[in-house]
Amino acid sequence: MPVYMLLFIMGGAFVVLGIIFYFWGRYEEEKYYNTIVHRRDVREYIEHMPLRPEPGSLRIGGIVMISLGVLILIAAGILLGLHVNVSQ
Repeated sequence: MPVYMLLFIMGGAFVVLGIIFYFWGRYEEEKYYNTIVHRRDVREYIEHMPLRPEPGSLRIGGIVMISLGVLILIAAGILLGLHVNVSQ
């Protein structure tokens, strides 16, 4: 299997996983704030204590994975272009 095909697969996997992680983080954050609003003690909601970094880190990790996946796909496209030019 050529190297550029492996890069296409790896880049696509990074993009797909990044999208999944991004939306998972958004879902977790919405779920957390929606459940806390309905409680009688909203002090935790107002003061944001204790801090919950998980949803934000999932979203940031998703953005990083998407950007890395796009860069890997670009590199695979360049390698594919070089391979096609050399073959001709």
